[in-house]
Amino acid sequence: MLIFILVASIALLLVMIIKFRVHAFVALITVSLLTALAAGIPVNQILPTLLTGFGNTLASVALLVGLGAMIGRLLEITGGAKVLADTLINKFGEQRAPFALGVASLLFGFPIFFDAGLVVMLPIIFSVAKQFGGSLYRYAFPAAGAFAVTHAFLPPHPGPVAAGDLLGANIGLLTLVGVVLTIPTWYFATYLYGTYLGKKLHLDLPKSFLNSMPINETAVINPPSFRKVLLILLLPLVLIMLDTVLNTLSVAKVVDGSQLWVESLRLLGKTPVALLITLVVSILLLKEQRSYEQIEKICDNALGPICAIVLVTGAGGMFGGVLRASGIGDVLAQMLTDTGMPVIVAAFLISTALRVAQGSATVAITTTSALIAPTVAATTGLSQFDLCFIVISIASGATVLAHVNDSGFWLVSRFLEIDTKTMFKTWTVQETLIGLVGFGLSLIGSIIL
Repeated sequence: MLIFILVASIALLLVMIIKFRVHAFVALITVSLLTALAAGIPVNQILPTLLTGFGNTLASVALLVGLGAMIGRLLEITGGAKVLADTLINKFGEQRAPFALGVASLLFGFPIFFDAGLVVMLPIIFSVAKQFGGSLYRYAFPAAGAFAVTHAFLPPHPGPVAAGDLLGANIGLLTLVGVVLTIPTWYFATYLYGTYLGKKLHLDLPKSFLNSMPINETAVINPPSFRKVLLILLLPLVLIMLDTVLNTLSVAKVVDGSQLWVESLRLLGKTPVALLITLVVSILLLKEQRSYEQIEKICDNALGPICAIVLVTGAGGMFGGVLRASGIGDVLAQMLTDTGMPVIVAAFLISTALRVAQGSATVAITTTSALIAPTVAATTGLSQFDLCFIVISIASGATVLAHVNDSGFWLVSRFLEIDTKTMFKTWTVQETLIGLVGFGLSLIGSIIL
């Protein structure tokens, strides 16, 4: 009966989102409430269960997503993205311009979301393509693919943060593992594929890009230096690594983890604190480009667009809380155990199915994590590395087979002026390659470590 309720709840969720176009936030709350009633949770415990699942998820997600959005927006408005791309192109040269654009997008994609990052980088991509010539695929796909990979694999993006929280993965270690897997995934699935596609198919520059492409809110007269931009992008990674390294040394008894200096340094490396420090450093470094009043306005404007993402992620955590409280997750865990399917494989397949059905990678990641969290908790012998690889596996499944129900699909199609049929032959293939390579690397990592 519980499995029937699970299947019915997922089916209802997809019907509401796909057929009746109900917003994912409203759909997740509604399905969570109905699932709680159907599963027999005491009526007086339903609302506390919903609020606990929602609140616990937001406690970790909202801070990271909000701080990351502010950092990304500051770099965007002050011209940091263009400085980053121009410097790398000058360093790598004309022949390696697509590679340089991809590397710039990887760095810039750490704090900024897929759609925002793509909109900022596209005018730069078009200008480089116009200057050096050749198919636009050669320049645009490695860069767009970089944003897709970082959006799926790396905190502070909402999907991996929510998954890490639901599965109990250490966010700092998840960030480092995500970085290690992001680089080869981007190189093989997007850079090499984009290079191949650029030789096989020609794509002209969009006719409208000179007149209608989005640009920064104000002209950048005095952009920040490359060193400043690089410092802002790498600082959170260095701080997060500080926490992870000290934790490893403490476990290995190399240092005493209870000492105040160790605990203090580890506090600086906790992801919310690391991002807060990075934001403060960004404000101080960029004060020459904008006044403090303008910076305050930029940070304020950065929070508006992420509200829907944060609320959807929280609602996904609510759904997970209901599944845990009802016992559905335990039954699913037993079923997966009986089939003998490894958790990491089941996570990838479930996430893939949800991605194909409803389109949103964030919803697919959050819902899948909620579904398999009890299975992960009941599986003995899983290390923190295993949990991180399971998160990447879920993120990989939520990336494959992008099609017409994915907003990113239409964003790329509209800006690059690619028809739908060709999008299936190019962008859908690239997104699927990202998912397959990411899953393959995470599976290998779980076997080795």
